[in-house]
Amino acid sequence: MDAITALTERVSVAQLTGPGPSQQQLEQLYTAAFRAPDHAWMRPWRYLTIRGEGLSTLGDVFVEAALKKNTDLAEDKIAKLRKKPQRAPLMIVAIANIQEHAKVPAVEQRLAVGAGIQNILIAAYAMGLGAIWRTGEIVNDEHVRGALGLKESEEILGFIYLGHVNCKLKKPPVLALEDYVQEWPLNA
Repeated sequence: MDAITALTERVSVAQLTGPGPSQQQLEQLYTAAFRAPDHAWMRPWRYLTIRGEGLSTLGDVFVEAALKKNTDLAEDKIAKLRKKPQRAPLMIVAIANIQEHAKVPAVEQRLAVGAGIQNILIAAYAMGLGAIWRTGEIVNDEHVRGALGLKESEEILGFIYLGHVNCKLKKPPVLALEDYVQEWPLNA
């Protein structure tokens, strides 16, 4: 698949099945992530690969985090939380390692990691894999952060679920350029 097709036709895929990406595919996905724009070559990213039993363990961590906030959590909600990581055969946790730098503010470092995530999504689509980037309040949960071994300077920017497509792909919407693009200076 050519790059323009991958960029313009990629869609998020919520229904994923096994097998997960091969080791070669996974290495290509990370290589694509490392090509994200990175002012001052700070490499503000770190990725955790979670699969197999690790997905079950992460589900337990999600439940523990929720129970710390609400000890009366209903059993169906507990079961749903426990299964969240298992919505795909492989998950990547994208982490921004925010560092002090005179010319590269924290927002640029977060954007670099976000661009790396987007590169993973596009590369996965180009390889015939499905992927979706998920966040939610769980990315800021201290229990989850601790269980995943994050340092004080690190932030979870998302959970990337990867696998093979197990549904009909949505058609990407066609957006009119004039709705989102303007020449500047604007004519009064």
